[in-house]
Amino acid sequence: VQLQASGGGLVQAGGSLRLSCAASGRTFSNYAMAWFRQAPGKEREFVAVASASGGRTDYADSVKGRFTISRDNAKNTVYLQMNSLKPEDTAVYYCAADLNNWGISKRQASYDDWGQGTLVTVSS
Repeated sequence: VQLQASGGGLVQAGGSLRLSCAASGRTFSNYAMAWFRQAPGKEREFVAVASASGGRTDYADSVKGRFTISRDNAKNTVYLQMNSLKPEDTAVYYCAADLNNWGISKRQASYDDWGQGTLVTVSS
């Protein structure tokens, strides 16, 4: 699966951004999709996941109540709406596809294909 992430940019603390990830190559509605992020000098970490249908979601504790993952299977796209952004949200954000459809895994090893990343910078 080819994944193309977009929507990153520079935003002030308290602001919002919406990331998009367009997929191609396999039937989008057959696999779960997730967002991960990697801050400078840190390991990549889980952010959010949506099941293949979008009916189930899960979030990292650090983003619960601020971020929302959604997907439009007709458009082969998954989104990450990020509100109330904080400087600590600054990172490169990656979308990832779980082609085996393990469910709503938070483990990086569950994901087979990754997008190229989009940079989100939150200024204080």
